[in-house]
Amino acid sequence: MSNCLHLAIPAGDLEKAKVFYCDVLGCKTGNSEDGHWIDIDFWGNELTLHESTERLPSVRHEVDMGTVSVPHFGVHMSEDEFQALKKRIESAGLPYLDKPYRRFKDTEFEQETFFIEDPNGNVLEMKTMTNPEVLFRTTK
Repeated sequence: MSNCLHLAIPAGDLEKAKVFYCDVLGCKTGNSEDGHWIDIDFWGNELTLHESTERLPSVRHEVDMGTVSVPHFGVHMSEDEFQALKKRIESAGLPYLDKPYRRFKDTEFEQETFFIEDPNGNVLEMKTMTNPEVLFRTTK
């Protein structure tokens, strides 16, 4: 698990957050301190959810698909994983903050993406790329 990202966020009620991240998104738990924090295996990255009363503020920024919430975080996943995740979200009756959308159509950077909120209002962008090998290639 070298070079994994670690991100700690305010999660509100840890039990609600755990249901969202594990039961809906399909993540697994790791280390924890009861009533304080819990580590989530977020597709090979360490997401630490902290019990909290505060929420992170967010604003909307202009991008090609309209406006998106910032800050946000998420993962790139295979097409199969992405479609399975969409089904789990829809089966759970969770609303999309920004519905699934295909970006950069007919380019090497084509991707499908959507935005959701966790129970504490943290924004997640989940995506799948048609050609993931070009992720860090520049267009210039």
